[in-house]
Amino acid sequence: MKTLLVLRHAKSGWDDPVARDFDRPLNPKGQRAAVAMGRYLRDQGLRFDHAIASPAVRVEETLAQVANGYGETIAPAWDKRLYLASLGTLLDAIEALPDTADVVLLSGHNPGLEELVLDRVSAPGPLRDAVEQKYPTATLAELRFDIAHWAEASRADAELVRFVRPRDLDPSLGPDA
Repeated sequence: MKTLLVLRHAKSGWDDPVARDFDRPLNPKGQRAAVAMGRYLRDQGLRFDHAIASPAVRVEETLAQVANGYGETIAPAWDKRLYLASLGTLLDAIEALPDTADVVLLSGHNPGLEELVLDRVSAPGPLRDAVEQKYPTATLAELRFDIAHWAEASRADAELVRFVRPRDLDPSLGPDA
């Protein structure tokens, strides 16, 4: 059994005058949402053996704020391929994960993360329906694979165990707040 925690970066600041999209930082609401998601991970007892992430500034800042709420440092393997990664690139990265890790945190960007969840989860249900509607920033999906090796992930169906948005944790973090 392998578990993948799929975390989209928190809300970034479009008002910040940066030269490259890669360098966009989080805005204050994004920072609060990431801390809330870290607390949720801690309170739910969600532990992970390994983490991989896009090195974009907004992902780095998301994981730093998640770590603040979680109460532990998160030291991911930064992978440039994960910056705005396609479904195929994400699956390649997952297949290359070490089999010694049973639970992995993957943090990056949409639309790739949403496509990943929808591609691997074929069973209909309310959680999958919610993913189809929108995969908001700082949202966490938990996928469980009945596999022994990560190399099998691109050919395996996953069970969508949870789909948690920041507004589910704190209504003030919703889109209209």
